[in-house]
Amino acid sequence: MNSIFTFFFLGASLAAPIGPVKTVLLNMGIRHGFFHAWLFALGTLATDLMYMTIVYFGVGQFIDQPLVKTILWSFGCFVLLYTGIENLLSVHKIEQNLKSGRYVRLRKSMLAGFLMALLNPLTILFWLGIYGSILAKAAGTTPELQIIFNSFAILAGIAIVDISMSFLSSGARKLLSVKLLTIVSIFTSFSMIGFGIYFGIQAFQALF
Repeated sequence: MNSIFTFFFLGASLAAPIGPVKTVLLNMGIRHGFFHAWLFALGTLATDLMYMTIVYFGVGQFIDQPLVKTILWSFGCFVLLYTGIENLLSVHKIEQNLKSGRYVRLRKSMLAGFLMALLNPLTILFWLGIYGSILAKAAGTTPELQIIFNSFAILAGIAIVDISMSFLSSGARKLLSVKLLTIVSIFTSFSMIGFGIYFGIQAFQALF
């Protein structure tokens, strides 16, 4: 059990830092509320499960190919720049959306989370690097069932952090003034643009 709790806290600690995906999750909660942020988080978790399965069955080396990584950096750059600029151009609509209760399809939020995490090279580097090294260390010394339990403990840690951030962002939506929500939305938009530029630089450097 101590081992499972260790992996749970590993997943939670790795999910806590504010990266490009978490920035979009917070922005989703502020703009549309808890359920949209939560389903966005479920979409990212589905991607985590997919990459975990890929690495577990030993086919992760394909993703680590330079050409594939360059393509992923490039797509990640495009998605983050597009999302950040779109949010930045629509910050003036926050008050209007809050008053009108503008409806956004929940499945759209989940799909956005899945695609955002899928095209995030940092997600891939995590599963190839950290999770891959965990599997390498456990090979031949840890029962396979225990490895599966440990793997799901990592996912559970990630899920708890995502749910907590969904609550916090949706709570901020209710408690903060429209002016403060606008400032936070502008900050997260610029953060997305910044991450997009970083991804673009990485894609450019990977070509040479």
